[in-house]
Amino acid sequence: MISFSLALLAMGVTVASPYLVGRGIDQIRAGDRGGLTFFAVAIALLGLGRLLLTIGRRLVAGRVSLGVEQDLRDRLYGHLQSLEMGFFDRWQTGQLMSRATVDLSAVRFFLGYGLVFIVQSLLTVVLAAIAMTIQQPLLALLALLPAPLIVFVGHAYGTRGRPAQQDAQQAVAELTAAAEESISGIRVVKAFAAEERRREAFEATVERAFGKQLRAVRIEAAFQPFVQFLPQISLAIVLLAGGRMVVDGDLTIGQFAAFYVYVLMLIQPLRSLGVMLGLGQRATASGMRLFEVLDREPTIVAPTDRPVRTLPADGGGAIRFEGVTLRYPGQTRPALEDVDLTIPAGERIAIVGETGSGKTALIQLLPRLYDPTAGRVLIDGVDVRDLDPTALRREIAIVDDDPFLFTASVAENLAYAAPGATREEIERAAERARAADFIAALPDGYETVVGERGLTLSGGQRQRLAIARALLAGPDREPGDPRPRGPRILILDDATSNVDATTEQAIAGGLDEVMAGRTTLVIAHRLSTVRLADRVVVLERGRVAAVGDHDELLARSQLYRDIVTYGMAGQVFLTRKQEPIEVTEA
Repeated sequence: MISFSLALLAMGVTVASPYLVGRGIDQIRAGDRGGLTFFAVAIALLGLGRLLLTIGRRLVAGRVSLGVEQDLRDRLYGHLQSLEMGFFDRWQTGQLMSRATVDLSAVRFFLGYGLVFIVQSLLTVVLAAIAMTIQQPLLALLALLPAPLIVFVGHAYGTRGRPAQQDAQQAVAELTAAAEESISGIRVVKAFAAEERRREAFEATVERAFGKQLRAVRIEAAFQPFVQFLPQISLAIVLLAGGRMVVDGDLTIGQFAAFYVYVLMLIQPLRSLGVMLGLGQRATASGMRLFEVLDREPTIVAPTDRPVRTLPADGGGAIRFEGVTLRYPGQTRPALEDVDLTIPAGERIAIVGETGSGKTALIQLLPRLYDPTAGRVLIDGVDVRDLDPTALRREIAIVDDDPFLFTASVAENLAYAAPGATREEIERAAERARAADFIAALPDGYETVVGERGLTLSGGQRQRLAIARALLAGPDREPGDPRPRGPRILILDDATSNVDATTEQAIAGGLDEVMAGRTTLVIAHRLSTVRLADRVVVLERGRVAAVGDHDELLARSQLYRDIVTYGMAGQVFLTRKQEPIEVTEA
């Protein structure tokens, strides 16, 4: 409102200037030096007033514009954080980045500057029209004849320009997505010498974006010059009609000059109005793309139609899957189907199965990364859908086979799951994950900054850091709480796949300590990983095919024997008692 008020005052001062110019010219014809000086000083003071008001308006508008951008960025980022994994499965990272940068900037610029300028231009036109009408109603009517045509052209431009701008913005988003994917996957591109193919694919995306943007530019090029041409007609009408009125003695030279200045004053706003309408079309298209994300309501949230429950403080992480079916959006076959499984508190479960059998889908239901299509998942007797997702996830730690590290120090990455962790707790977790030795060898130890996604480290080093980070997870403890820091449930998704056998054995020793009394689910692709488990769950096409310990399953499950023989052949299986069993090729 302050910006609009300053704009209104500035335009009021501006509209008064032509009147004073006309009066000054009449003073010249009358030979009144004193009157001429008065009007000249008045014009200068009005100009100074407009200068100060315009500076104030721009400062206020700039602050508002940046404030709008900050609010939109905060809201968009916070909203993205609240959305479920299924949303990100269907959206490209580059598409979201384009909305968070290009589209958001277009909206910010228009709201901060474009909208104020349009209002200022309309105020100029209205105030100038009122002043012109007061002086010479007939001449004012003639001068404003092109105005309805300008409104019609602006409406037509909006009708055709908005869809074109939306297509252009979508093409830019696709271009951003392609660039992001090429940069993120540069190792794969170079490994397969696919630079030329990738460049050609990117050029095709650039060509599509060029075509969409060119269509929007052509529409803008057809309408904007026409909008800028129409005010010239008003100028010609005033020159012809007003000039004749002066010749006939119906209008003084000063009045004619004032009227002519008013028309000149209208030309710039009307010309700029076309440019601002173009910015408005871009902002509208960008706003629609932004709100396409912002209007997407998160589906995995704390219950609102019933009380939010909490996990019992004395619970040990008992898990129960009851008739669970999970079907991902757009998939014809369910990832899980009618799964019934009970895992007592503190038990260690190995989950095995062929690729696509539903191993990862099963563990993703525990922290509510997805909700089951049917059935329910219970932890310590509580349906996970009755819990607040944030509180639930603090009780569960996951280490997957492709751990993500942030561009930060080793210590900051380890403490990501527990910002309040002490340095002693961080170092103890690193020791348990057998990461302390390689961390000590880094240039700055725990303060060494790892590269983007942790790519400056080896795969095995990243996995050990991810395991250490998981060991620090868990809810905050009150001072004096005797319970150790750590999650109620630990999930290892093939978490030792990138380490050698010696390191794996060392990590297993550390995990053995932290798993004690803690429910642990391990997705296993190695027999050496299965040794950590009390029982093994065999999945087949989304169903539980068999449950038992290693020896039982070898005796009665053909599927498990096939997995051991063909999927884990050549590795040494160590039982919980460390008794080796040699498995050979069939």
